[in-house]
Parts: sequence; structure tokens; C-alpha cells
Amino acid sequence: MKTILYIVWALFVAGVVFSLLYAARRTRRQQQQMASWPKAQATVTGSATGWTSGIGGASRNLRHFPTYQFTDPRGTLFMGKSEISGVQPPVPGALIEVAYNPADPNESLQVSSEPRTATGCLIAFFAVFAVASFWFIGIFPMG
Repeated sequence: MKTILYIVWALFVAGVVFSLLYAARRTRRQQQQMASWPKAQATVTGSATGWTSGIGGASRNLRHFPTYQFTDPRGTLFMGKSEISGVQPPVPGALIEVAYNPADPNESLQVSSEPRTATGCLIAFFAVFAVASFWFIGIFPMG
């Protein structure tokens, strides 16, 4: 029976590692893209709302994704929606920094170190969780 628990644990850990690697690569790819893109000050125009998934028994929470507009050096107005959410709705008129693709300014991303920080925290959390769950399986009385 413990063998089954260890197999389930290994599959869970493999899934988490795959997910974290995917998220880290995506974040790194976006950071590399944004490094060469021009930056602009964008004005928050409002927000789009969405819900957290509520995975793991957590309660679902309403999240707000800022919508914004900015102009390129020629004065052309572009709009975008941030991938970075917050609990509180953003204040319309607030300024945020965005990076935009010079070949297609409709493609823009909010500049923030938050995704890297969140990924680092998730890695630390799941490492501790994996070790603790492995230890728990070892001491779990099977009878």
C-alpha cells in the first residue's frame, strides 16, 4: 500500500515540477522579450475582473486585471490588458509601465518583477511540501 502512496506522490511531484518549469520558462521568455522592447507610461483605464481557481480547497477570490492605454512615439494610441492581477481594483488614471512589441504595438505587457517573485515563492513552498509529504508517507501507519 505504501508503494501506491509513493507512486502517487512521485506523479504529483512530477506534475508540480513540470508546471513550475513551464511557468518559469514562460516568465523568462517574457522578461527576455520585454528587455529589448521599448517602454512607455500607460494610463489605467479600468479593469477586467476574473476569479481565482480555488484549487486545493482555497476559497475563490475576485481578481482585477488593469486595462490601460499608451501612445507610441508617433502618437498612435494602443490599448492593453495586464496579466498581473490585484485584489483591489486599479485606480483609473494611475500610471503603470508597459513594454510593447515595436513590430506590433498591440502586443504589450506590464513591466513588473511580481511574476518572478511569485514563481520563486511557489518553488520554495512546493519543495517543503514535497519533503513533508514524503516524510508523512514514511511514518503513516499502514495496517
